[in-house]
Amino acid sequence: MRAFAHRGCPVLAPENTLAAFRAATPRLPCVELDVRRCGSGELVVFHDETVDRMTDGSGAVADATLAELQELRVGDSDESIPTLAAVFDALPDSTFVNVELKESGLATDLAAVVADVSNEVLVSSFEADALREVREASALSVAYLFADDWADSLATAAELDCAAIHPHYELLSAARVEEAQGAGFDVNTWTVPDRETVERLREWGVDGVIVDDPALVAEQKS
Repeated sequence: MRAFAHRGCPVLAPENTLAAFRAATPRLPCVELDVRRCGSGELVVFHDETVDRMTDGSGAVADATLAELQELRVGDSDESIPTLAAVFDALPDSTFVNVELKESGLATDLAAVVADVSNEVLVSSFEADALREVREASALSVAYLFADDWADSLATAAELDCAAIHPHYELLSAARVEEAQGAGFDVNTWTVPDRETVERLREWGVDGVIVDDPALVAEQKS
């Protein structure tokens, strides 16, 4: 079972920062990160639509230039908002990277950023259109993210020719894991809150868990 560091290691460093990813990679074999476009066009690694929750600034990411975003500090740290390219530069080649697209219209630029990386990359999104664009622009594998509507979501994943599904962990049962895998999908689930749930998911044969705290999973990167 793979273990993904959700937005890096937010228990060790502010989420989606270079410090978080550098803390994650010695501990877990995989990282998950969020991507959206800033006002000057670059792809940046940031979860929220606005910078208000995570930085000392305010306003929409889409309205700020990269230079303006990089003047902000994330959390109580000296970390700034990184570009997607900078994160890949900081990651070991062996790290499996789950890129979550927070919006559509990013596929061509995403493909350009990852064209020369050695990392295995899986692109996920709640937005079906964003994944359709990825399928049209590249050979990258895609995964459909969802938190409800199990049957409809499996149908959407099949229509998108997804390699994986990323359901919320509360949707899962042993039977549903078997159903999804029988339909040809890997099952990576988010955001698993405790060790007991991790172990239950392992028993059910889940392919991957996405966690905030690497201490929740016994698996360590070799």
